[in-house]
Amino acid sequence: MSYVAPVRDMLFCMKELAGLEALSRLPGFEDAGFDTADAVLTEAARYCAEVVEPLNAESDMHPPVWRDGAVTISTGFKQAFRQFADGGWQGLQHPVEFGGQGLPKTIGAACAEMLNSASVSFALCPLLTDGAIEALLTAGSPEQRRFFLPKMIDGTWTGTMNLTEPQAGSDLAMVRTKAVPQGDGTYRLSGQKIYITYGEHDMVENIVHLVLARTPDAPPGVKGISLFLCPKFLVNDDGSLGARNDVYCASIEHKLGIRASPTAVLVFGDDQGEVGAGAIAQLIGEENRGLEYMFVMMNAARFSVGVQGIGVAERAYQRAVAYARDRVQSRPVDASLPAGATIIHHPDVKRMLMSMRAHIEGCRALASVSAAAFDTAHHHPDAAVRQANQAFHEFTVPLVKGFSTEMSIDVTSLGVQVHGGMGYIEETGAAQHFRDARILTIYEGTTAIQANDLVGRKTLRDGGVTARVIAQQIVETEQALSVRTSPAAKSTYQRLQAARTAFVEIVDFVVGQTRSQPNTVFAGSVPYLMLAGKVLAGWQMARALVIAEQQLADGQGDSAFLLAKVATARFFAEHILSTVPGLRDAIVEGADSVNAMAVDWF
Repeated sequence: MSYVAPVRDMLFCMKELAGLEALSRLPGFEDAGFDTADAVLTEAARYCAEVVEPLNAESDMHPPVWRDGAVTISTGFKQAFRQFADGGWQGLQHPVEFGGQGLPKTIGAACAEMLNSASVSFALCPLLTDGAIEALLTAGSPEQRRFFLPKMIDGTWTGTMNLTEPQAGSDLAMVRTKAVPQGDGTYRLSGQKIYITYGEHDMVENIVHLVLARTPDAPPGVKGISLFLCPKFLVNDDGSLGARNDVYCASIEHKLGIRASPTAVLVFGDDQGEVGAGAIAQLIGEENRGLEYMFVMMNAARFSVGVQGIGVAERAYQRAVAYARDRVQSRPVDASLPAGATIIHHPDVKRMLMSMRAHIEGCRALASVSAAAFDTAHHHPDAAVRQANQAFHEFTVPLVKGFSTEMSIDVTSLGVQVHGGMGYIEETGAAQHFRDARILTIYEGTTAIQANDLVGRKTLRDGGVTARVIAQQIVETEQALSVRTSPAAKSTYQRLQAARTAFVEIVDFVVGQTRSQPNTVFAGSVPYLMLAGKVLAGWQMARALVIAEQQLADGQGDSAFLLAKVATARFFAEHILSTVPGLRDAIVEGADSVNAMAVDWF
């Protein structure tokens, strides 16, 4: 079955939850109202369904090929990327002054979800390029921006992020790649980087590598890391391509999923280029501030990986629904039909499909609201409003990344389950979504790293202030629910109130216990992330329920869509928010059992 982008739900999230019209009144976003969003999303949906999605299964079976340092991409990807670039999609949310369209991240995130639904492997190249662009916008020199950003934004060149090394996974303090100053403002890089997404490919004429490395006199640990710009081909003063740099692809990985995305091992300084030994690179920003700059790129990438999770989950859901509508198996348990029925009539299949749908819509709503906070933080004229929205966005990034990607594994697994035995057969496509989703909780920081971030930087650093502000905003939604009389509103009110109470208790627990009992708190860090993700996504679904019921009462909108939104929000409350108090108990009372086993007993 073909992918159909959920444009209506995306526009609902933007307009009703993320406040798109308010965004369109901010400086720089004057042309980014609902009509623009509708037009952009409609065209993105067409491109993703007609150009990218048909490549997904074939590219999974025939991944890129490495030979003698060069990578030949899967058939069709080069042409599809050219259409992507020519359509202006790479520059959708980047500054107009460098050739972008300057649209809000709120619109860009929806387009990115579609691209990931169509093909996670294909979407990874634009994702990493977006992160590299963000890093250069933050810390690049005027010359670096002038030479590199226009080509990256128009899709002529792509970008990568080079962090990981064989001995340095998540612990970047162990980075060993060397950067030796040459006295002319350049540096020579030597070392090896692994897991470099689209580190080598033949879709574009140049690849811009952003590389973490150490100068000879750098202090030890993360304080001695600098960030460098190292292109595959050097760039001449007139912007043309020059000599082949000394950075080469030694191999690409053979992976469980995202097989069509070339994951490269890159070697710097092996004297294989045209410039002598050592890859020529430029320092980005100041020495020893590389990790600070790279966090800009990583935060952008982490949000985008969360959107990847939503995208692949949506595709798995659509495939499962189509199969459930078609597969005939057994009479309904209530004997409502005289013979075998399609499995979508069976209560447990409905439960699985509703769980998939509710999780996806909750995560999509949370991502949309988080993106709008990012846009407001960068464009609102009031400094206090900018600060508040920046705090909200930063708090939600580990949730969008961690919760949405964990969700994608559960949802794509349910997609296999709905298909039954056929789900385990590659030809149905359900298995690919499950395989593709499995990496999302790992790269750009595992779920545990996102949870550590949530505990340390996002909760403990400000003493829980941002979390409690969010809790108070949830109270306002509870009040809106409390005056409604429908069973859906009453049930959602009860569950949201209990979930918010548990959330506040955990925030107090984290703030009060982390310094004195760190093992106790961090034993429950991932459950805290999952709890917070459920609460904030459930809050957005509760807001959606209030809006949908009011529109139904006023005779506005598509009644079938609105009734489905109410039903989905109620399911989220009764089946997902209802688990939050149990998570609270596991976090507060379960640390002893986590730490009870001596290491030798395992």
